[in-house]
Amino acid sequence: MKEKITIVGAGLVGSLWALMLGKLGYEVEVFERRPDMRKAGFVGGRSINLALSERGWKALRLAGVEQLLREDAIAMRGRMMHDLKGQLTFQPYGLEGQAIYSVSRGGLNLKLIEAADALENVRFYFNHKCRRVNFASGSKDANGTKPKAQFVTLDGKYIERESDLLFGTDGAFSAVRYSMQRKPRFNYCQEYLEHGYKELSIPPAEDGSHLIEKNALHIWPRKRFMLIALPNADGSFTVTLFLPFEGEHSFERLQTPGAVQAFFEQWFPDAVPLMPDLQKDFFENPTGTLATIRCRPWQQGGNTLLMGDAAHAIVPFYGQGMNAGFEDCSLLWEMLQQGKDWKEIIAAFSDTRPDDADAIADLALRNFIEMRDLVADPRFLLRKKLEKELHKKYPGRFMPVYSMVSFSHEPYSKALQEQALQDALFERILAQPDPEAVLDDEAFLWG
Repeated sequence: MKEKITIVGAGLVGSLWALMLGKLGYEVEVFERRPDMRKAGFVGGRSINLALSERGWKALRLAGVEQLLREDAIAMRGRMMHDLKGQLTFQPYGLEGQAIYSVSRGGLNLKLIEAADALENVRFYFNHKCRRVNFASGSKDANGTKPKAQFVTLDGKYIERESDLLFGTDGAFSAVRYSMQRKPRFNYCQEYLEHGYKELSIPPAEDGSHLIEKNALHIWPRKRFMLIALPNADGSFTVTLFLPFEGEHSFERLQTPGAVQAFFEQWFPDAVPLMPDLQKDFFENPTGTLATIRCRPWQQGGNTLLMGDAAHAIVPFYGQGMNAGFEDCSLLWEMLQQGKDWKEIIAAFSDTRPDDADAIADLALRNFIEMRDLVADPRFLLRKKLEKELHKKYPGRFMPVYSMVSFSHEPYSKALQEQALQDALFERILAQPDPEAVLDDEAFLWG
């Protein structure tokens, strides 16, 4: 008889994991503190679109919903940099045909919930807020004490659920993780950036088309801060301003419509004519915070496991938060296919996966510097050009770190190690009088 499973959190990772477990025949109950988005619409206050790359697509493929979700995904084949004069520079992400994809957070979540809820053995309970998980009060079986979760409904009723297995997919401020934090020897670190973010928008043209290049992630890099824009299927762009909270150029200085207008006209002059609702968006939308969360262990008792942001929330600058969470699902799925039992799977996953989570957290923090600062630097652009040539010439020996992260399934920890090696290699290459000439010198490159 298959185990009874509770999932806390019906966000992207929770709904995908419910779908995958449901297809494997498990009895799954999913509890979510928010209302049913199929009735209430998407609410959450977070970025409304995300970058989906190969790690995420693999999980959707395993769940059998890849084609369904490709319908509204928009290929972004590279970065389109906007300088202060409005001049554009395009930098491809990978080789010909490679792209990351802009997807709607709410649209993706909705389709995953619908797909999972269509299964007879998967049930969703909305407006159920998890208060705590008790790891010691449940009944016992051969695997130990079963976890018991307590929820409270909108009308104040308390509900308890005991299950064989419990997965915490309830986001960066996870109630499941908080219950684990009260156990001995649980390590936890939460680190905020000095930058916050504000969601803005570029509407579609009158004919519904995109006003700027559709198949690119647009960046206005300005050293200490930046603006980015991702395309949406309706012809609009979701625009995000990343800016320090305090300082010379900061949110604390943008308190009036005049200050906002002057700031955008000074630093993003070609974006201003595209944003007729700038003032409305700026003052009505909240200013979000950006944090990295690291913790260990991710499991308790061999039957409770953290996944996604509950285990490893990261800043968004590598576009890997959702992809890393989806990869959690893929890795667990593959372990199940190998015939391992749950206690073995949970222990192995909690022992090894945090190293990769820490690695992508570090890479995301580094990529913030790259996006806001280095992408406008001629030396950096030359390096990216040379990286692409090396990848073409020596595909078995060299892959850019960005490609390892976005277009492969190499462990994040390996990509982080490769970052240091590639930095050293390009220090040597760029120090040469003719950097491009040494790309044919294998002894110089690999000797």
